[in-house]
Amino acid sequence: MRIKKIGPTGRLKFANGWIYGINPVFEALRAGRTIKEFYISSGRRQIPKWLIKEAESRGIPIKTAAQDFFDRNFGTSNQGVAAKVLAKDYTPLDELLQTPHIKGEPPLFIVLDCIEDPRNFGAILRTADAAGVHGVIIQSYRSVSLSADMSKVSAGAVEYVPVSIVPNIKNAIIEMKKNDILVVGAENDTQKSIWDIQLNIPLAIVLGSEGKGLRQTVKEMCDVLVKIPMYGKVNSLNVSVAAGIILFEILRQRRSNS
Repeated sequence: MRIKKIGPTGRLKFANGWIYGINPVFEALRAGRTIKEFYISSGRRQIPKWLIKEAESRGIPIKTAAQDFFDRNFGTSNQGVAAKVLAKDYTPLDELLQTPHIKGEPPLFIVLDCIEDPRNFGAILRTADAAGVHGVIIQSYRSVSLSADMSKVSAGAVEYVPVSIVPNIKNAIIEMKKNDILVVGAENDTQKSIWDIQLNIPLAIVLGSEGKGLRQTVKEMCDVLVKIPMYGKVNSLNVSVAAGIILFEILRQRRSNS
């Protein structure tokens, strides 16, 4: 095993794209993502050998660096593993909308209305992968983007869930309606719950921002607004938790009606 050691360095610039953490790097390898360099910490002994062998088998240059290199650039949850990658491409909306037809499945999409926290975005992508979501749509303005922190939280799910970025999600909603997809907005202040509507049809679930929820103009574009039944004293849920509850209610309905 030929591993190059690198000397002390300052904080990295992320122009070329980075991912960090054992699972995100492994999933990027498994998904065939272009990895330029693979970095491991010289101060950690628990880095899986199979991960190093996987990088070696693909001819990826492997370098070691002090743990301080990782902590400065990726925070303390880096696990002593990072990779310099070719930036992940977004999927064009028209291509994204064709995915369910190619797979022969009823469409299921998530639309994010001004979600700005990369941790929430990563958690939503992780749940989306588990639920078989065909893609996630975000907008380029006032919205989270693909990043190293998001990839870490998603545990590599970003490698498998296509993401489309659009100038305005309202235009994306219009396109989905043209494709006979029911647009369902998640909203606390409404009468209908996720138990009251049929969810085994082509769907797009619209989730609002962490603090303000759905914008009024986006609410007005939804075909129906639904809430999650809640019986405790707290009247709201984290957006990624809400996404999981809604998605698996959809799966439950689709399975019971299949």
